[in-house]
Amino acid sequence: MSGENIYVGPLSAVTSSVQALGVGYLVTLMNDQAMIDTPELIAPKRHLRLVMNDISEPQPGLVPPSDAHVQELIDFVVAWDRRLPMLIHCWAGISRSTAAAFITLCALNPGAGERHIAQTLRSASPTATPNRRLVLLADGLLKRGGRMTKAVDAIGRGETTMEGALFQLPARVAA
Repeated sequence: MSGENIYVGPLSAVTSSVQALGVGYLVTLMNDQAMIDTPELIAPKRHLRLVMNDISEPQPGLVPPSDAHVQELIDFVVAWDRRLPMLIHCWAGISRSTAAAFITLCALNPGAGERHIAQTLRSASPTATPNRRLVLLADGLLKRGGRMTKAVDAIGRGETTMEGALFQLPARVAA
């Protein structure tokens, strides 16, 4: 188990993955009603809990992803020491978590091309459909000039499924 690994998946994979994969850092992107407690094996300071709904446009009664959410994510992943693997999850492991994984790779690999990173994501997960609002906000915060959004558009919508499978990404992506 390498700390250089990022795992991405659904809520249903969290409990088994934390122990089996030696996960030491956890990013949870869920609505307030479904938000989970920090698993016992993870130090609370190593669990980023981002309360949001999986929407791309504001809707009454729902919490859209915001600049503050994305900045918290960027700050958390850039501070990750990489000695223990990170798990990023949302409810289904398809939209919010894959957007967060894409953002994470862009933040950790500033010299790597966005299309290459997006293709790495697609190769790892045929069902990945990154949340457009999260990507758009990160594109601005990371000063990627619209290239993140275009890269996600280029890989297109993932295969339709009710729940994505747990998958792994390398923290380092070639430039």
